[in-house]
Amino acid sequence: MSGARPEIVAAARGWIGTPYRHQGSCKGAGCDCLGLLRGVWRELLGPEPERPPAYSRDWSEPGQDERLWRAALRHLSPCPGDEIQPGDVLLFRMRDGAVAKHLGLAARTGTSASFIHAYSGHGVVESPLTAPWQRRIVARFAFPTGPEAGQPMKEML
Repeated sequence: MSGARPEIVAAARGWIGTPYRHQGSCKGAGCDCLGLLRGVWRELLGPEPERPPAYSRDWSEPGQDERLWRAALRHLSPCPGDEIQPGDVLLFRMRDGAVAKHLGLAARTGTSASFIHAYSGHGVVESPLTAPWQRRIVARFAFPTGPEAGQPMKEML
């Protein structure tokens, strides 16, 4: 299911410079990492599957609940293999033993690999996909394609 998707990278790059805003999803005004993904979805696929419920900054951590990973499995397609492609959605675990709760979109591959993401204190940026970031990737997903793309789905988080 994985394959380079330049339209995803172009859409995500359009969000660069958007300030960080927890639970935000508004290009130019503010978003978090999930909000960036939601905004790119809306730009490319239309209405998002469902707006996520309110979530705290430490959501899912107390019960070690992989809510974001499960939501990705419901709405995106897992990518086989280890080869990252531009446009892949990258799911990160920020600390050993913590839940996966950061997302980014692969932008470039190879020796100058990069990804686009939003995080506190930086907003939406394109960062080098360095070894420390690569070690944190726990899953890769692709946006849906075909007739199911953009169709409403049940739960987001």
